[in-house]
Amino acid sequence: MKPRSLLALFVIFLISLIVTVSCTRQTTTPTTNTATPVVTTPIKLGLNIWAGFFPWEVAKKEKLFEANKVNVDLKWFDAYLDSINALRAGQLDANGQTLNDVISSVAAGSDQIVVLTIDNSTGSDKVIVREGINSIADLKGKKVAAEEGTVDHFLILLGLAKAGLTQADIEFRPLETGAAAAAFVAGQVDAVGVFAPFTTKALSRPGSKELFSSKDFPGAISDHLVVSRKTLNERPQDVQALVNSWFATLDFIRANPQKSYEIMAERAGVSVSEYKNFSSGVTLLGLSENLKAFRPSQDMTSLQYAAGEISNFLIQTGLAKQAPDLSKLFDDRFVKAYAAQKKS
Repeated sequence: MKPRSLLALFVIFLISLIVTVSCTRQTTTPTTNTATPVVTTPIKLGLNIWAGFFPWEVAKKEKLFEANKVNVDLKWFDAYLDSINALRAGQLDANGQTLNDVISSVAAGSDQIVVLTIDNSTGSDKVIVREGINSIADLKGKKVAAEEGTVDHFLILLGLAKAGLTQADIEFRPLETGAAAAAFVAGQVDAVGVFAPFTTKALSRPGSKELFSSKDFPGAISDHLVVSRKTLNERPQDVQALVNSWFATLDFIRANPQKSYEIMAERAGVSVSEYKNFSSGVTLLGLSENLKAFRPSQDMTSLQYAAGEISNFLIQTGLAKQAPDLSKLFDDRFVKAYAAQKKS
């Protein structure tokens, strides 16, 4: 920006302030009198193309956000990494993220909090291998591709550990997920870790097959509603309304499955039948699953336990220099408040 005088800067500031205020989306709270309407800035919620996030489009189309008294602006990202960076940069108030990526962000200095568990990957993340590889042990010495630091990289390491192997036993090729699938189809690697819909592309290689998936490791890959500390502190009522909206959306989907599938399929840009296949490896999580996830236990279904395991993974792979502080990573008060409301 070119240097400007203090007077000019002050004038520009005033103009910008006026434009910003005039462009702010407004939500009018119905009243029985002529009082000035309540104006609220929308919560900017980032989402990417993942089956577990499409129910939020149902909430939008069916006005479930309005029913729960929250103004939400859904921001859809084609590239998942872009949404992560947007939350880190303060351009979003909330985002849909895997637990891995929340911990990576916290390790890098971002202050983020998990307030809701949206889904578990129960088969949508897969390790796909070429013909001739029939067991995890067969991966030893083979070229295996995945996007480094992602949940699919984590899945590969979980599978290797199950067979008594480590990353040192394979020839790991760090590639972006789409490029990894393409490299596998082209015969450049022997195995690949990818998520749907890239699994479909990988399985198009003749003789290829699924070796194992997230279904074999319950709770290892989960997605969450994540908010910035600023949003949590300044707008707790809106965070509560977002959580309430999620559970209301699940109720709507159960009561109106066909209409819901049509909305989600349209958002995904596929047919209803294609969407059902696309989403079959994702389990959406309701109230009981959330209450369980926030409780401590010694398996991957517990968020606290899973966070510790993922933190170790990030350090072992060199993706984090030191273990992040996990003590303030989870806030279950919003899920508990909803549960208490349901009981009353």
